Amino acid sequence: MRLRHTAAWAGVTAAALMAMSGCGTDGAKTAVKAVDDADKIMAALARATDRTENVGSAEVRMTTEMPTTGPITMDGTYSWGHGFAFDVEMDTKAVQMQRLHAAAKTRMVFVDGAYYYDIDPQPSGPLKGKEWMKIDASAVFGDKGAQAFQGNTGGGSPADAMRGLKYANNVDDLGKETVDGQSATHYRAVVDREHMGKFKEAYGNKDNAFGSLTGGADSITMDIWVGAKDLPVRMKQRFGRATVTMDFEKFGATAAIKAPPAAQTGDITEQLEKATGRQG
Repeated sequence: MRLRHTAAWAGVTAAALMAMSGCGTDGAKTAVKAVDDADKIMAALARATDRTENVGSAEVRMTTEMPTTGPITMDGTYSWGHGFAFDVEMDTKAVQMQRLHAAAKTRMVFVDGAYYYDIDPQPSGPLKGKEWMKIDASAVFGDKGAQAFQGNTGGGSPADAMRGLKYANNVDDLGKETVDGQSATHYRAVVDREHMGKFKEAYGNKDNAFGSLTGGADSITMDIWVGAKDLPVRMKQRFGRATVTMDFEKFGATAAIKAPPAAQTGDITEQLEKATGRQG
């Protein structure tokens, strides 16, 4: 398994919803351009933000695309009621984990700032006899970048991503479109590097594992399609060389996401840091 590739790619899955959530943390409230229909757009996005925040979780289908891979699709649960977390299944071959997991699908959990992969017990090393592989977010984004994802406030959730829209350099209403069989209004926002707030270190730094894979992010573009119930139907984010699209299948009533038992988990954070040329 290529540790650098797998873990850095895994970081993209979390980053997809975290990218916009830090935009308001460094005084970027003045970044919104004055346009005639700004109040109408922001009112619509505020309603969608409130609705999304209140539901607290969703069943989703996410597709990640980068130059180094074909489309990689994940299905599962995202939760933001008590801190951001997700529990998804992905194609084992697509993420180059065949040596660790023989099954066609691999389960990945992100909770409390760490990634967990369901694997086959290994004969030796830190994963000997373990059913889960752990990678701390610091090995993906660097120590400073990982700090942006800490806390228990739901940071990185779809609601936070939508709140970040009002701090963008511009927000446009692109009109009505049909997405997944639903009529939705298409909005687009662009955030430049200077207004990424605390996430600048995570996404704009080409020296961490995530940045080396995506090329770093000079800006983040987010498209969101809001349906008739003031809930997002689809989100698409583009940063660096990565594009992540998330389709919302169902909101609310999802199971709580918990970290695997420590006794069944092998931590390879240190090994990954060595592989990427970082220490600590």
